Amino acid sequence: MVAVLLALLIGAVAGLRSMTAPAAVSWAAALGLLHLEGTWLAFLGYRATPWILTVLAIGELIVDKLPSTPSRKEPAGFGTRIVTGVLSGAAIGASGGSLWGGLAAGAVGAVAGTLGGATVRARLAKALGKDRPAALIEDAVAVLGSALIVGAIP
Repeated sequence: MVAVLLALLIGAVAGLRSMTAPAAVSWAAALGLLHLEGTWLAFLGYRATPWILTVLAIGELIVDKLPSTPSRKEPAGFGTRIVTGVLSGAAIGASGGSLWGGLAAGAVGAVAGTLGGATVRARLAKALGKDRPAALIEDAVAVLGSALIVGAIP
């Protein structure tokens, strides 16, 4: 049950920043916090995977601030968030003995994080008078949230 809740939360992080969730999960697997050996998700714990995903996550944090970046609710961005939420949630679920529960929770979390994150960021940007501070706050929530989530894995 705890694994499914954590999968839901990591899915929500994927809805905020699509690559932050799989990067965090990959580091957890590489450091032995997630046990994915013998599953189709074992690649997340390979030596190079967390580094590659971290570079992609940092790139996303930078690109998100560009005015030409499309809305996360556009089909490609939304789909990417669901895929990375499913992947990340499935990994946490598999480690806790509930692959399918984690997969489903990751998907639900990604949808909620995408839609809720867009709404909160828009309101925060309006209140602050600028989008950049709101985006940086969202970055912090995603990064710190993912660290807390993978740190809570039993």
